[in-house]
Amino acid sequence: MPPPTRVRVRVLAFAFLLAVITYLDRICISAAAPVIMDDLHLSVLQMSVVFSAFTLSYSLFEIPSGWLGDVKGPRRVLARIVLWWSGFTMLTAAARGFYSLVEIRFLFGAGEAGAFPNVARSFSRWFPVRERGRANGVMFFGSRMGGMLSAPVALFIVSRWGWRTSFVLFGFLGIAWAAAWFAWYRDRPEDHTAVNREELAWIQQDSTSDDVAARDARTPGTPWRTLRRSRNLYAICAMYFAFGYGLYFYFTWLPTFLIKVLGFSVLGGGVFAALPFLLAGIADLVGGWLTDRLSRRHGLRVGRCYLGFGAFLTCAALVFASTLPVPAVAKAVLLAMALGSADLALGACWAVPIDLAPDHAGVITGCMNTLGNLGGLLGPLVVGIAVDRWHSWTFPFYITALIYACGACAWLAIDPTLPLARQKPGLPRPAKTQREYR
Repeated sequence: MPPPTRVRVRVLAFAFLLAVITYLDRICISAAAPVIMDDLHLSVLQMSVVFSAFTLSYSLFEIPSGWLGDVKGPRRVLARIVLWWSGFTMLTAAARGFYSLVEIRFLFGAGEAGAFPNVARSFSRWFPVRERGRANGVMFFGSRMGGMLSAPVALFIVSRWGWRTSFVLFGFLGIAWAAAWFAWYRDRPEDHTAVNREELAWIQQDSTSDDVAARDARTPGTPWRTLRRSRNLYAICAMYFAFGYGLYFYFTWLPTFLIKVLGFSVLGGGVFAALPFLLAGIADLVGGWLTDRLSRRHGLRVGRCYLGFGAFLTCAALVFASTLPVPAVAKAVLLAMALGSADLALGACWAVPIDLAPDHAGVITGCMNTLGNLGGLLGPLVVGIAVDRWHSWTFPFYITALIYACGACAWLAIDPTLPLARQKPGLPRPAKTQREYR
């Protein structure tokens, strides 16, 4: 027997690069925020609105874009998404004031919506259950590398050529990715000429012959009624709301907090703004490996939910500890460790929807990411209001710690051993919920 090919590794490489570019484009505005505020004469509250304009549109279009990936396939949908957001990344350089900047960032968010749900849909076709946690971990390691590189690279470009140039340069990266993706990728492994029978058998090891035949025959309709009644879906959304609420502080206000509040220099602020993403990237790799290993040994509930509970609760404790009267360096390190702790569960976050319904992974992750980004919409606004009205940077951290603790509790309400097809009234639970690992 010839050895199986490893074309799915190249799919993962595309997902990794996509995550890097996504976060480069998304976070460069936070690194450039102090300069943009001075240049366009924006207040802290107005800059909060700019940050939240992206998040609002990103949230609104997540579910439609995820659904399109389920129906049309990620090849075409992702190419459209990346071209759109790259164009509006470059167009950000043309902003001349508060209103034009808000409009451009809103349209930028509408274009970027659905990127990660479509990658999740791709993973549902290209990776078996035992590899999905690691695949998501590697992809989000790319996102954190993009976040880590964004702050120092953007600050360097801004200091040399101005903030407008940084957006133009970052926009070109996405255009190159979209062209390569559309030319090489295929929505189904069996349609890719480089995949041999041995790799295809490995990819489809969790599917019965009926499952494969059904997927070949047609794209299954979206079970909207079942989704609306799914307690799993509500718990997943609540969990990810907490994750997004805390995450967006690092995307938006962290460089400003480090430089203007903690008193770091531009260079020091760039280093400590990159540190959370470095730790989070390492945690993504470790967490992706850990969730798959624990799931194989102890079942999906331990590997996904208990891991998520511990990671979120530790994050809440670290955020609270950063409010204590400790030196500025200690505060910066505690905040960096908090993001790393939350990201330890990120592979599990994105593997759970695929475990529940591989054929509807785009819609379910779209719902999850919508709530995550609504949390991200609220978080920067809370910071802006607290600083603008009460001159307090501590109060928002208390709220963040509380929300992460609630997210930890939401993890315990998720049952990843109950597939979506089994959540209809009157259907019994499967006798062996872990057959895919046996």
